Amino acid sequence: MGRKTTLDMLDVKGTTKDRVEPRYNRLIHEKSPYLIQHAHNPVDWYPWGSEAFRQAEREDKPVFLSIGYSTCHWCHVMAHESFEDEEVAKLMNEVFVNIKVDREERPDIDGVYMTVCQLMTGSGGWPLTIVMTPDKKPFFAGTYFPRESRVGRIGMVELVQGIRKIWTTRREEVFSSAEQVLGTLRQLTAESGQGPEPDRSTLQKAFEDFSRRFDSVTGGFGDAPKFPSPHNLFFLLRHWKRTGESRALEMVEKTLEFMRRGGIYDHIGFGFHRYSTDSRWRLPHFEKMLYDQAMLSMAYLEAYQATGKPGYAETAEEIFTYVLRDMTSPDGGFYSAEDADSEGREGKFYLWSIDEVRRVLQKEEADLVIPMFGFHKDGNFVEEASGRRTGENIFHREKDFGQMADILGRPERELEEVFETARRKLFDVRRKRVHPHKDDKILTDWNGMMIAALARGAQVLDNPDYTEAAVSAAEFVLQHMRGAGGRLMHFHRDGHTSAPAHLDDYAFMVWGLLELYEAVFDVRYLKKAIEFNDHLLRHYWDAAGGFYFTSDDAEEILIRQKETYDGAIPAGNSVAMMNLMRLTRITGNGEWEARAVSLARASARSIDQVPAAYAQLLAAVEFLQGPSYEIVVAGDPRKGDTQEMIRSLRKPFLPNKVVLLRPVGGHPSEIEKIASFTVPMKSRDGRATAYVCSGFSCQNPTADIAEMLKTLRV
Repeated sequence: MGRKTTLDMLDVKGTTKDRVEPRYNRLIHEKSPYLIQHAHNPVDWYPWGSEAFRQAEREDKPVFLSIGYSTCHWCHVMAHESFEDEEVAKLMNEVFVNIKVDREERPDIDGVYMTVCQLMTGSGGWPLTIVMTPDKKPFFAGTYFPRESRVGRIGMVELVQGIRKIWTTRREEVFSSAEQVLGTLRQLTAESGQGPEPDRSTLQKAFEDFSRRFDSVTGGFGDAPKFPSPHNLFFLLRHWKRTGESRALEMVEKTLEFMRRGGIYDHIGFGFHRYSTDSRWRLPHFEKMLYDQAMLSMAYLEAYQATGKPGYAETAEEIFTYVLRDMTSPDGGFYSAEDADSEGREGKFYLWSIDEVRRVLQKEEADLVIPMFGFHKDGNFVEEASGRRTGENIFHREKDFGQMADILGRPERELEEVFETARRKLFDVRRKRVHPHKDDKILTDWNGMMIAALARGAQVLDNPDYTEAAVSAAEFVLQHMRGAGGRLMHFHRDGHTSAPAHLDDYAFMVWGLLELYEAVFDVRYLKKAIEFNDHLLRHYWDAAGGFYFTSDDAEEILIRQKETYDGAIPAGNSVAMMNLMRLTRITGNGEWEARAVSLARASARSIDQVPAAYAQLLAAVEFLQGPSYEIVVAGDPRKGDTQEMIRSLRKPFLPNKVVLLRPVGGHPSEIEKIASFTVPMKSRDGRATAYVCSGFSCQNPTADIAEMLKTLRV
């Protein structure tokens, strides 16, 4: 539509040779690592704001909007080829007012213009390139553009000159194209009304959709590239728990096992890379994102609860080791990401030659590592861009310890110890290499996810270090990422907090606080979760059902978006629905459940068309369909019987539950003020006592853990 129209207008000619090199541009005053990376470009970048648009209006220029993030490989490529090039920069400065946006700092801007790009081109990605009028109406969209035109892709030099020509000679067509794009965008986001409430038939349809797309060889769904998408696994685990459908659990296990064996996992330093460029999880795109660590650690924890297999717990522990070692600020907040590139090459930090491995390790260690991880003399790593082998190797587990034990005729446990010694040696050598860039900004939504993961890990693995880290991060957000009236903010770096919070910030932070309450039973965190949920309902709720991404008093950028389908992370609406269900069970406030149902019904027609795109929301529907449980433990939290009862609730996979602690004492406890139904729930005979409620009725209280678990169908 719009892109075709605009490209058809382009009629390009020569270039200019003049060179101008400013010492730095306006981005030097920003805090975003991505913007600072471009502060010394000869392009005269503006940050997003009224100054840029006023300047475009005064100079009668179109606006060139470039959106990316600091660990984006192709963003680096485009910057090096074009934005650092004097000739291209001079052209851009002559023709445009240029704006640079960090998509992670301003996801509201990115969300709107990414939708525009998908409408105009049929696809999207980063770097995102938009050309628009001074009143923010887009008329051209794309992603990466090389400096010079290549087969099937126009170059920046020709693109800029072509847009200059149509802007000066065919302005009415530009405006017409922009209005057409805006009209389609508004139509796409128009209210669709409420549909039927998703039910068990919807859940079954989603399961069948996943089953059809499942890769039965190496797990995951669809073909390359493969993304982890752990929210898909959350849904499948809940479907298995309710229905007993073994294939749902099989899909989860195969996916988790092959991801853990693949090159997408960092076998030396731990943590997961962003995605796999091949269908077997072997060749990663090397950037590491905080949200992947949070979501995947929770998936492995849930698989451990469901199966009892220690390997899943070990993987979660290794992810936490990476995050606490490399992604945690001295103040307790979590950093955002690590780059794929170092020393100008993607993946260089992570790759090894066989000779390097043999130099570092003893012969016995190398003879185990090299065949176990599929190393080849000519390398097992293939560059994504060129398709060529580099002579280097990526660690991916070709064989497991059991297979190697059979080959070598040695005990499996002994080989595990040999490998751990080798891994530590390789890690010590690797840490001396030039490290990839670390994006050290702290984002509320991603921190909320990591708080939830660590709090869940503290519960399932009974590890106080995870509790401490989750508490520290929550306190950082509560103390440093709040604005006027106590409202959440989105972005923090270098002592500076900015950008009003979005739906995801509130939804993920509420999730984190609910998990943290169940880890430490500090009612303060439950109160904050309720406070933030109330703010979300007051400022983000759409009367037609569901939450807008931005608040009712935020800057409006073309449209006010509302999305419920999952992307790399679950949709904020999906997480908010689960929060509403849990808070309903905690407080007895039926209005919140009614909002959850309204949210699901507002998405019903879209879910019916592509149910697998709404996995996290359908996990909340699983909670809604039930059975779900409210469990109150009345007892002294300092005593062993209370602690043992709580631990017994954390071991099995019981996703559709809330757990409250009513501490013993002569005065009404704080939890009674929030959950009034707990008032009569007393400890019996001085012993920890469990009250299990489900479906608007409660069972007889019991101090017998086995009886409690039987009631919970464990």
